[in-house]
Order: sequence, then C-alpha cells, then structure tokens
Amino acid sequence: MDLQRLGSSPIGRLVPIMAPDPATGESVAGSAFLPDRLPRTIELSSDTWMRVTTATAALARLDGAARLIPNPELLRVPALRREAQSTSALEGTYAPFADVLAADPDDAAAMSAELREVLNFEEMAGLAFTWPESRPLTIGMLSELQRVLVHGTVGELSDSGRLRDRIVVIGSRGRQLSEARFVPPPPGDQLRSELQNLLEWIGAPPNVPSVVQAAMAHYQFETLHPFSDGNGRLGRLLIVVQLLRGAVIREPLLVVSPWFEQRRDEYQDALLELSCNGDWNTWINFFAEGVAASAADSQAKVERLVQLQAELRATVQSANKRGVAERLAGDLIGHPFVSRSDVAKRYGISGQGAANAIAALTDLRLLSPTQRRSATGAQRFVSDTVLSVLLT
Repeated sequence: MDLQRLGSSPIGRLVPIMAPDPATGESVAGSAFLPDRLPRTIELSSDTWMRVTTATAALARLDGAARLIPNPELLRVPALRREAQSTSALEGTYAPFADVLAADPDDAAAMSAELREVLNFEEMAGLAFTWPESRPLTIGMLSELQRVLVHGTVGELSDSGRLRDRIVVIGSRGRQLSEARFVPPPPGDQLRSELQNLLEWIGAPPNVPSVVQAAMAHYQFETLHPFSDGNGRLGRLLIVVQLLRGAVIREPLLVVSPWFEQRRDEYQDALLELSCNGDWNTWINFFAEGVAASAADSQAKVERLVQLQAELRATVQSANKRGVAERLAGDLIGHPFVSRSDVAKRYGISGQGAANAIAALTDLRLLSPTQRRSATGAQRFVSDTVLSVLLT
C-alpha cells in the first residue's frame, strides 16, 4: 500500500491497525485507509457533466425499450444471469454463460462450485429488488444479501451475514501486510458508523444526478469493504438498486459488470487512485462512461429480444397453434431452456399438455432437444435462436 500517497489523501486518512502476519501468525503493526464521509455536492468538469448526461439519457432509452414488452420482468432472468456471470468473473469465479443460462437452481447436486456462486448472486439480486422502495437501505438488509451471496461457497466464513470482524487486505493473499495493495478500515464501531452514514447519504434527497450518486456511493462502499467476502459483487448490485430506487429505470435490465470486467485493471486502479488523489472528476467520468455503454448494450439486447419474441409468436400463429404453445414461444426470450415439468408448473397444466406444447415448438424448429437434464432427469429443450442472441 502506498502509505505516502494515501497518507496525504484529501478524502481520507490512514489509521493504525494490528493484523496477523500470514507467514508467522504474529500480530504486526500496519495502516488502513479510512475514507472521509461523502459530500452532498460536488464540482465536475463540463466534459464529465456531459458524460453524466449521456449516461442518464442512455438509461432513459433502456427504460423505454423495457416498456416495449407487456411483461418486461420476463427479461429479468437472462439479464440477472449475465450480470451474475460477469460480476463473479471480476472476482475470479468463471462459469460459461451458456451453463449459467441453463442452470436449474433446484439441481444443487449437479452444480459446480462456480455455478453455485453465480446463482447465489441471482438469488441475492432478486431479494434486493423486492425490498420496498419506501423503506431505506439498512445494514441488516445488506448483511442478509451478503449471507445469501456466499452461502455454501468458499466465501462463507464465520462472520458471514454480518459486518466483518477481521482485518481484510486487497491484493495480498498469503503475503505480508506491508505488501497489500490496499487495506480497508478495521472492523468495529467506526466501520459500522461509516456504513450507516453511507446508507443515510444514499437515502437522503439527492443533490447530484443519480449517476453521480451511484458513482460516489460505489467508491465509498468498495473502500469501506464492510464484509469479509462479496463486497465487489454486492457493490455492483447496489449500482442497479440505486438507479431503481431513484426511478431512473423501472426494471433491473441494466447489466453493468461486463463493461467493468473488460476493464478490470483500469476499474480497480481508478478506485485506488481516487483514494490517493481525491479526484472525483476522473472517477465519475470513467463510471458514467461505463453506465452509458452498459445501458446502450442492454437496450440493444432488449430490443432484439422483443423483435425475436414477435417472430417466434408469428411462426406459431402461422402454423395455427394457439394456447400454451403460443405463450411458451413468447416466453422463450426469458427462459430459453425448458423441460416438461418447467412448462407444466409455469402454466398450471398437465404434464401431457406441457409435452404437447414442447412438441409443437419442436416441430416448428423453435426448440431442439439438448443433452442437459432437469433436476428430475427429464429431457430439456433449448431455443437456439434465443440462446444465440443472449450469448452475443
């Protein structure tokens, strides 16, 4: 950790800590960085304000695209799974996206450790999106989200589901404390107080645009690093949560992590550099660029899927198929992998009725059998056309 630069930071200070040496187990003295509380207003360059405006407009277009479909929540699952796959990859856990899309959350026995971590994110996000907008974000809520995220994974530690009770270091796995890239503030009352202040800052009426607020809050959360594991994934989820709560978007179809994943080093360097030099302008410019690009990519994906939905339905209608077969065809954009039990449960029909609907779409080449099996061992089918769109 660059003690000289962090020691002269205009937006934080170094605090003394004692931490165990990984080589000897003995406690050694060191320093951690404690960020100042966030300001309510901020000055930015005209270029950065333009970037923020561009990002806000891109989010509005994404929100408009979501309204093209009567049930935009249909697209939540593929969007969430793309975000889950990419945000986990940023932290070193990689699962192929096709496997993520095909995963059956009920089939734990057939699930790899990597896939378990990715699907935990999906469960966590679903919980976050159901949190009432009228209720403020709380430490208890974040703790529960973190517990869900790490449950059953290598990240599940003795302090999971609550604020960490240990010193954590960034970029220093198995190395001495002095070799750490960054050391967040130590556990205890002050960490809790600073996280509570951040949540109150998020919940107060914003004096800055929502994109700026999300950028500043993301930096603060990652710098506080309040949990022993999962801070990066939870912090990136909070970007979307903030935009939802600020009514910038109405459906969580924004997928932000692929853009940051492609710029992993730049992203991590930008967070550290802000701690060193206090240059909010550069960080917010970078963040807004990522949000704008992510919103545009998400919008294009939504529009292509909406178009594809119309094409799938038209194919079924032209073959004089109606009822469940038509509904199933329209829902493939959100659920490209299906089995007889899936269809029966979703539409409240018999197993034979589900088999008939799948057979009708298979005859029209809208579905094809796969080698994958459901949790009960049943044959699964896939829409190759939808899958190809989701994988691009």
